[in-house]
Amino acid sequence: MNSEIRNLEPKELWNKFADLNAVPRPSKKEERVIAFMKNFGASLGLPVEVDEVGNVLIRKPATSGMENRKTVVMQSHLDMVHQKNADTVFDFDTQGIEMHIDGDWVRAKGTTLGADNGLGVATIMAILESNELSHPAIEALFTIDEETGMTGAMGLKPNWLKGDILLNLDTEEDDEIGVGCAGGVDVTAERTYKEEEVSEGKTAYEVSVTGLNGGHSGMDIHKGLGNANKIMNRLLFDGFEDFGLRIHQIKGGSLRNAIPRESFATIVVDTIQAEAFEFETSELITTIKKELSLVDPSLSIELKQVDLPSNVMELGVQEGVLKSLYAAHNGVYVMSLSISDLVETSNNIAKVTIGNGDIKIECLTRSSVDSTKLDLVNKLRATFELIGCEVTTDGDYPGWAPNMNSAILKVLDELYQKINGEKAHIAACHAGLECGILGQNYPDMDMISFGPTILGAHSPDERASISSAQKYWGFVKEILENIPSK
Repeated sequence: MNSEIRNLEPKELWNKFADLNAVPRPSKKEERVIAFMKNFGASLGLPVEVDEVGNVLIRKPATSGMENRKTVVMQSHLDMVHQKNADTVFDFDTQGIEMHIDGDWVRAKGTTLGADNGLGVATIMAILESNELSHPAIEALFTIDEETGMTGAMGLKPNWLKGDILLNLDTEEDDEIGVGCAGGVDVTAERTYKEEEVSEGKTAYEVSVTGLNGGHSGMDIHKGLGNANKIMNRLLFDGFEDFGLRIHQIKGGSLRNAIPRESFATIVVDTIQAEAFEFETSELITTIKKELSLVDPSLSIELKQVDLPSNVMELGVQEGVLKSLYAAHNGVYVMSLSISDLVETSNNIAKVTIGNGDIKIECLTRSSVDSTKLDLVNKLRATFELIGCEVTTDGDYPGWAPNMNSAILKVLDELYQKINGEKAHIAACHAGLECGILGQNYPDMDMISFGPTILGAHSPDERASISSAQKYWGFVKEILENIPSK
C-alpha cells in the first residue's frame, strides 16, 4: 500500500515520491505532471515558469546566511518508462503507480516503479518545501521526455537558467558520482512487402517469448540479458531453414530504451512437418533456456496451435528479414579503452513489428564516442538496406565528456569520503543523461550526477533501496550546505 511508503524515513522524501507517483506521467504525455508541478510551486508561493516544450522551472531564494553561495540548478526529469508484466492489468495513462515494501526495497505491483527519475524529482520537491534545510539559491529544473528522446533538454533555451552548478539526480548507485555519459541515436528500418495466401495442408502456431528480466538498454546492456527479439528470430530462423516456416506476424518489444522482455509471433508450417517442427523447436527452446539460465531463469518460450491465418509474408522478403535480424548487432559493440569496465558503444534491437504488409525494426544505439556511434549506425544501416529497408536516424543526442577538474566534483568527492569513511566511485555511465545536452547551451555550468540505488530500471523489476534513500538524503543536505561561495 502507498500509505506504507509514506511512513518510511526520510518521510519528506517518500511522501513527495508518493504524491508524484499518484500522477500518470508517461513520456510524451506529461500534461498532468506539468500541471501538478506548477500547482506545487504555486502552493509554496514560489515563482514557476514553463517553457515552450513543457520544462518546469521553480526558483527558491537562498536561506539566511547562504546568499553569497553559488546558485545551484537541481535537475530531474518528470517522465517515466512504462513497462508491465503481461499478466498485469494496469492503465499507465489513468492510474497512479501501486507501490509496496519488500524488505529493503520499494517496488511496484507488476509495473515499473518510476523511481527513475521520480526519486530525484521528489528530492527537489522536498527541498523546495522545507523551511528547515540550509541551502543556496536554487533553480529547480524539471525536464520532460527524457526517456524517449530527451526533447525537454534539447528544447531548453540559453539564458533561462542562471545557476553556476548543476546537480543531476539521475544516477542509480549511491556510491557513484557521475561525471560523464553516453550519447545516443534512434535507428529505424522500414519496408513493405506483399502478402501470400495460405494454402491448404498447413498448421498455424503462436510462438511466445516471455518472462525475461529486461532492463535498461544502457546500464544493463553488458549483463548478457536475453533480448526477446533476438531469441524469437533464432527460433523462426531455425524453423524456416529446416521446415519452411512462414511468418504471418511478429510483435516484439515495446520501448527503445528497454531491453525487450517479450515477443509474440504467428507462424505457419506444413501439417506433414508439424510433429517434427514441434520436436526440434522444443529441443531448441531447452537449449536457449539453458544458455540464459543464470541471467534469465524465468524465461518462458511456448508454442501452441492457433487458427490458420489467411496470409503470410512473401517468401523472399521473409528470408531477408530473418537473416538481417540474425546479423544485426545487439548488445555491447566496443568497451572503453580509457575508462575501465565502461561500455563505450552498444545497440539494442528494441522493437520488431511485422504484419499487414509492413516491417518496422527499431533500435537505440548508444556511445560515448561519436565516431564509434556512427560506425555502428552504418553497420546497422548496411545490414537492413541489403534487404531493401529504408533506414532513418532520429533523436541524436550528445554524450557528456568527463571533467576530472570539476570544482563540484571535488566537493562531492571529499564530502562522500568524510560522511561514509570511503571514497566514492567516480565514473561515466553508458546511460543517456541530460547533462551532455544541457551543456551545449550552458557550457560554463559545472555539472555532476548522483542518486540513490535503484535496480531494474525500465522493467517491472524496478526497485528502490530504502536504506540507500536515507544515505542519499543525508548526502544531498550536506552538499547543499557546502556549495562554494560566488
